[in-house]
Amino acid sequence: MGATFGAVLGQAVGVAISPVPIIAVILMLFSRSAKLNSSAFLVGWVLGLTVVGAVVLASGVSSSDGAPSTASGWIKVLVGVLFLALGVKQWSNRPEAGEEASVPAWMSKIDDFTAAKAFGAGVLLSAVNPKNLGLTLAAAATIGGSGLSTGDEYVVMLLFVVVASLTVATPVILNLILGSRAEATLTSMKQWLTANNNTVMSVLFVVLGANVLGNGLAILA
Repeated sequence: MGATFGAVLGQAVGVAISPVPIIAVILMLFSRSAKLNSSAFLVGWVLGLTVVGAVVLASGVSSSDGAPSTASGWIKVLVGVLFLALGVKQWSNRPEAGEEASVPAWMSKIDDFTAAKAFGAGVLLSAVNPKNLGLTLAAAATIGGSGLSTGDEYVVMLLFVVVASLTVATPVILNLILGSRAEATLTSMKQWLTANNNTVMSVLFVVLGANVLGNGLAILA
């Protein structure tokens, strides 16, 4: 089980490095319903990752001898190609020197979010966002093809979700513990992530894409 978790740890970290969701949850912490909305967002985020992983595991991606199946190999190849394409797109869309980085238009409405909208945003950014969906699919395919028992598969999937949720959970926890004293730290985090979002995502997509694609091709070979 430890070896399988080690095999998906990089993908969990890849999900955790998600500037837009982190910026979103920080903005929620500055909104009128800070604690309620940020908590709802975190629950939605965790639930989205959990459901995607559970669906893949339940669908059966392991071969009869416990080795990675052809299906898991094709999942990884498709995810790897998608990531490489998204990496090129992110790089081409990065702000020019001196140009102010922008954030998605919907973030300007976060102050008016209800808990239900915050929850929905968490689900969408974890389970529908191409990077996070792709990484979760690839991780679940690895777990399902590892030959573990069903119970151990779900334990590793749970550990994957915990690691993948750390960066979204951290601002929420900081706010709960420190209150207004966390404001300066959270503001600095938001500003840095906003300015460097495209560059971070471009490098991440290329590195993860090459890794996942290579793993998929090795399974299919």
